Amino acid sequence: WRVWAIYLVLAANLSDQQALRQACPSCDASQICNCSSMGLDFIPAGLTSRVTVLNLARNRIKHIRSQDLQQAVNLRALLLQSNQIHSIDEDSFQSLAKLELLDLSNNSLADLSPAWFGHLFSLQHLHLQGNFYSDLGESSPFSSLRNLSSLHLGNPRFSVMRQGNFEGIEVLHKLWIDASNLSRYEQGSLKSIKTINHMIINLRNSNIFSEIVRDLLHSVTWLEVREIKLPVEKKRLVQNSTLPFRIQKLTFKDASFTDQSISQAIVFLKAITSLKELEAIDCMLEGKGIWDTKEIARSGQSSVETVTVINIIIQNFHLFFDLEGMESQINKLKRLTVISSNVFMVPCNLARHFSSLLYLDFHDNLLVNNRLDETICKDAWPSLQTLNLSQNSLKSLKQMAQYTSRLPKLNNLDISRNNFGEIPDVCEWPRNLKYLNLSSTQIPKVTTCIPPTLEVLDVSANNLKEFGLQLPLLKELYLTKNQLKTLPGAAPIPNLVAMSVRRNKLSSFSKEEFEGAQVGAVHLSLMECHRSLVVSLICVLVFLLILILVAVGYKYHVVWYLRMTWAWLQAKRKPKRAPPKDICYDAFVSYSENDSEWVENIMVRELEQACPPFRLCLHKRDFVPGKWIVDNIIDSMEKSHKTLFVLSEHFVQSEWCKYELDFSHFRLFDENNDAAILVLLEPIQSKAIPKRFCKLRKIMNTKTYLEWPLEEEQQQMFWENLKVALKS
Repeated sequence: WRVWAIYLVLAANLSDQQALRQACPSCDASQICNCSSMGLDFIPAGLTSRVTVLNLARNRIKHIRSQDLQQAVNLRALLLQSNQIHSIDEDSFQSLAKLELLDLSNNSLADLSPAWFGHLFSLQHLHLQGNFYSDLGESSPFSSLRNLSSLHLGNPRFSVMRQGNFEGIEVLHKLWIDASNLSRYEQGSLKSIKTINHMIINLRNSNIFSEIVRDLLHSVTWLEVREIKLPVEKKRLVQNSTLPFRIQKLTFKDASFTDQSISQAIVFLKAITSLKELEAIDCMLEGKGIWDTKEIARSGQSSVETVTVINIIIQNFHLFFDLEGMESQINKLKRLTVISSNVFMVPCNLARHFSSLLYLDFHDNLLVNNRLDETICKDAWPSLQTLNLSQNSLKSLKQMAQYTSRLPKLNNLDISRNNFGEIPDVCEWPRNLKYLNLSSTQIPKVTTCIPPTLEVLDVSANNLKEFGLQLPLLKELYLTKNQLKTLPGAAPIPNLVAMSVRRNKLSSFSKEEFEGAQVGAVHLSLMECHRSLVVSLICVLVFLLILILVAVGYKYHVVWYLRMTWAWLQAKRKPKRAPPKDICYDAFVSYSENDSEWVENIMVRELEQACPPFRLCLHKRDFVPGKWIVDNIIDSMEKSHKTLFVLSEHFVQSEWCKYELDFSHFRLFDENNDAAILVLLEPIQSKAIPKRFCKLRKIMNTKTYLEWPLEEEQQQMFWENLKVALKS
């Protein structure tokens, strides 16, 4: 009954493995099972401890049973998003102690059970968003997840957040809550989490915005609020809160503001003294810029140093005021980015008050030359070091250079993707300019308008046919996508370290193009000069070497001998002779297929029908199907009293027989016993035996062997002698 039980278990496992291969073919080849988008209605059976990643996303799974994942004890990632899961047995994940990522997002879960996560001690990333639950229950479903790093939850039905819902979580790298329809928030619900590096919350209910922010002042480093319509609050954001605060960056995305709410927010946010960065992305301003500048000024200075505005939409853009009165609020700013927001000018008086600004980015706006004199007026932006005016509507490079020369500390200027078209011979630039980006500006040539102080110059994607400027300090030069036919000369740019000339019309290089003290002093190796050629030669040589090794191995049966040697070494560990109770045969017969008629029809009949009969082992009849040939030979020889070799010219020429001789050479003759019996069907010289079987040749030269007589009267004596040898 034990054998029968083992058989049933093996049969069941085999059936499960076949079912797994059919349901998810990729599981058969690696530790990663990608079963996504295969129309599965259930988790396939046959998962084993070998699987570390299981992707079942975008199927039709509705229920997870206790036994579905029981054997997948080494699973690290389980992806179940975008199914139809509405129920999970409480102990379904009990065996997944090594699981690090669990994604159950976009399913139909109406409740979350703490029992699901009770044994997921290694879990770091949990995704539960996009389900049907309206709350997280009365307590915390995450209390056992001590190693959790990121948590994503919520859905359009999520409406209540209670105290204790996040008990057990102390530190999170990222927390994302879709609370767009949250209607009730119990004060302190998020306060139990001590540290959150980045929190994203989708929130439309402006009435609970302030309560959530107050709970996060001491825990969140970067707070990102999405979809909010910023309210006008009666109470300040910071009330009865103790210092120090943790929040350093506040982002509004897809939010909307009014003149009144933004004025109030500027005042209230000043109380958060740890706040260093403000960001608004894809937001809408419903107003004309009529802000309460007097109240803003009375509230004191802000601690914010970086402001980023990307793609802001101002409904009454044509009526928007120039923010007069905000001068006192901007003198501490160090970085200002306003991208894709239709900026066409900055009033001179406002620009002069950006006294600490180091970085200014007006990429993708509507700046034009005739307004640039106002934007970069005298004494404006006095500390500015980096200026990005790329992708605007600037037309005159001469005016551009003239206006930026008013910026005494400017060293980095990007004016790419403007349509200058022409370039003058002489320009006036800032004295300390080191980096200049003129790529994609439609300039047809380069002139001495380019300042000699540059260390980096980018003139890619223009219509340049030559480059002959003398730039003694230049270290990097980018000339990609031009019409160059020759390289720039080396002498005018002696300090050049890097140059890019991709996608030009270069066809040859002259000696003069490489002249220069530094270039001449460089001694490049063969690999550096001809990298592609050397790599190609190495690949060809490696390929030829592999080809030769394969050919030699095939010719001399190296693989076979390696496997045979390994089998012999394994066999050497076994006892020299099998115990008598394990002997099944009187003799194992080794013969050529061409001699099978004599062996099977004459010798087998004579010996197995004798009285008493002899038990012979023949490879055709007695080898175990599916078992490796060497193992069959070893087992048969070990279970046989003698080994009978039927020698002939066919035997010596047969590859099969050579392999059996090889093993007999290792196994039998190495033991110095008399287990081998040689029968010659036809006269054969010992020198016909392969030289590497020296011991077999020695036996033929020193010991008696039986020869099959052609005369019938002598054949009876042959059988008698053979039977005596088998019995000895």
